[in-house]
Amino acid sequence: MIRVLLVDDHPVVRSGYKRLLLQELGLDVVAEVGNADEGYQAFVALQPDITITDVSMPGAGGLTLLQKIVQRDASARVLVCSMYDSPLLVQRALQTGAKGFVSKNAEPDELVSAVHAVYRGETYLSQGLQTQALTAEQALEAQHIAELSVREYEIFRLLAMGRSVAECAELLHVSQKTVSNNQTQIKEKLQVETMAALVHLAQRHQVIDAVGT
Repeated sequence: MIRVLLVDDHPVVRSGYKRLLLQELGLDVVAEVGNADEGYQAFVALQPDITITDVSMPGAGGLTLLQKIVQRDASARVLVCSMYDSPLLVQRALQTGAKGFVSKNAEPDELVSAVHAVYRGETYLSQGLQTQALTAEQALEAQHIAELSVREYEIFRLLAMGRSVAECAELLHVSQKTVSNNQTQIKEKLQVETMAALVHLAQRHQVIDAVGT
């Protein structure tokens, strides 16, 4: 029996995943939770065979959860399933330790295929994920984003969504000074001077969507 943990902030999405997975013989959903903190606690307590997580969630995102899980157990099998499926984010997830990436635009059966593949020790990418051609300027921007640490990336994402420094600190369980220092480093690394430029950069590379959700 393959034991699966679901981490996604949308109850309807979790319910759909659970129904889909339980239709498959040999799969069991041991828990479903709505944020990264609860996801990590469930991982530690339940030791699932596969953890499926979204990237964008309130507070710490899926990359932070992924990093914490891999730091605790280097052999952990984590599958990212997200509507944000740019080549940059896919690459970032794999570099952080994900064993697979499924686009939420993929056919439902792909999630089941991905779970089986990752359980076998394979790396799985949705069939619809294609490397997009980038202009020289976009490629340079993508490189700068890729150079952010996981914490910097999460702060970048939250700031681009309109979160304040105080909100970022509370959501990520760090001090406001840490967030402020990271904010300065992020702007330097991304070569942006204003918050508006930071938001537009995040939108161009699908770190957030056009309305900042």
